[in-house]
Amino acid sequence: METRSNHVLVGVAVLALLAALLVFTVWLARVSGGSEKEYDVFFKQAVDGIAKGSSVTFSGVPSGQVKEIALWRNDPQFVRVRISVKEETPILQGTTATIEGVGFTGVSQIQLDGAIKGAPPITDLGPGGVPVIPTKPGALGELLNSAPKLLERLTTLTERLTELLGDKNQASIAGILANVERLSDALADRGPEIAATLAQTRIAIQQAGDAAEEIGKLAGTSNALIANDAKPLLAELRRTVKAAGQSMETLDTTIKQAQPGVRAFSNQTIPEAGLLIRDLREMAESLNAVAERVNHGGAGSLVGSRKLPDYKGPKK
Repeated sequence: METRSNHVLVGVAVLALLAALLVFTVWLARVSGGSEKEYDVFFKQAVDGIAKGSSVTFSGVPSGQVKEIALWRNDPQFVRVRISVKEETPILQGTTATIEGVGFTGVSQIQLDGAIKGAPPITDLGPGGVPVIPTKPGALGELLNSAPKLLERLTTLTERLTELLGDKNQASIAGILANVERLSDALADRGPEIAATLAQTRIAIQQAGDAAEEIGKLAGTSNALIANDAKPLLAELRRTVKAAGQSMETLDTTIKQAQPGVRAFSNQTIPEAGLLIRDLREMAESLNAVAERVNHGGAGSLVGSRKLPDYKGPKK
């Protein structure tokens, strides 16, 4: 009977210890969970080197670890990585996540940075029920993403180089090099002539400079002549123009005053002069007729009529 009682007491004590251990574990989990925050990061690139338990750093300072990594069901192009970081880590607006390699081991980590001072923390819940940290392509990610384009460009460049270095183009390049060599030899043979030409060109340039200097001096002399000798002539010309202007004004005034007399002369004197000229013409014609009569008939023709000759009949 006593042995059974001892076994019961031992069983109760063991159960009590197990319960206490379970309560302590739950409390420890709550305490540890309360000091960390979880975030989701959606990467649209390969996450090679990232696994559950990988390190999460903020500006290079270890701040947490990867809790879960899986494809996102709504869009398989994205990889959802859930991370947990320390509660005091400043996950503020502007914070971004990138994947960075650690040395040459092939292991990668998630790097957080870019938090803006004074900005509010990231609290908007994402589709996974926790806040989402936006991503930024890292150096390795950009290199991997641009690798296909880089290979395509290298392939195109290789093809063009192959076409450029074909047999036909090689022959053309050889001809060009031969022509260049002949031109170089010709220039080398003409070296003394080219040197003499350059010397003559230098002399011509010097002479042109001297001529330009002389032209400058002549221009200065001309300016001095115009400034000193032409001033009196310009003043005299100005006075002459002024006097001519005054004369024109006087002539204009005289013409305006003579306009009434000219108008009367045109309307009255000219018609009367016309009548006088007509009378004088008629009188001249009459005098001309009288003169002719005197010439033919003498002065008596002016008094009586001209006598007719006597008529004599025929002889019997």
